[in-house]
Order: sequence, then C-alpha cells, then structure tokens
Amino acid sequence: MSTYDYLVNHVPDCIGDMDYITDNLVRVDSTGQFLASSARFLSSVDAESFSPWICRLIEGAIEKDRERRYIGSLLEAIWGPDYAQNAEKLKKEDDNFRRIYKRIYPQLAGVAVPI
Repeated sequence: MSTYDYLVNHVPDCIGDMDYITDNLVRVDSTGQFLASSARFLSSVDAESFSPWICRLIEGAIEKDRERRYIGSLLEAIWGPDYAQNAEKLKKEDDNFRRIYKRIYPQLAGVAVPI
C-alpha cells in the first residue's frame, strides 16, 4: 500500500523511479489489487508516457488476481468503454487484453461479445 501511495502522491516526479516502483508492486502485491489500481491510475494520468510500466503492472495483475476480482476493471479503464465492440481486434493486437478477456469472459473467448 505504501508504494501505491507513493506513486499516487509523487506521480509527476517519479518517472525515473518507475522501474523500482513497478518491481516493488509486483513483489509485494499478492492479490493484484494494487497492480490493477496502479495501471488504471497511470493510464488515466498519461498512458503514453507510462506505457512500459502499465504493461508490466497489467501482466502482474493478471498473474496474481486468480479470483478475477480486479483485472476486469482494467478492460474499460485501459482499452476504453467500447472495448466490447473491439474485442476481436484487441484480442489479436494485445496479449494482455486477450488474457484478461479470456478470464473474464471464458464462454466468449472464441467469439465476439454480443452488443
């Protein structure tokens, strides 16, 4: 929690520390909650500048959130409110999207989401 708090409170100044912050979050977050929250937060602040770390945070959240309590929130936060309409394209383009989508919608993993 303290690493997440530091990130939120120092985001404009912490880009030089992002490797350390990301590594620490991956190491200490056993459920994926703070990894997913950090990815959503950084995406809302500046997705382009923080993209290397957002990707790593998402990967960590996927690995740790075995109960799918937090990764579902990443779909809209990272890939936009129209992610369902673009699911087929996103599954082909983004491995993290594909992995989350497959876990959240296992019954739809091979077909497009009905609109």
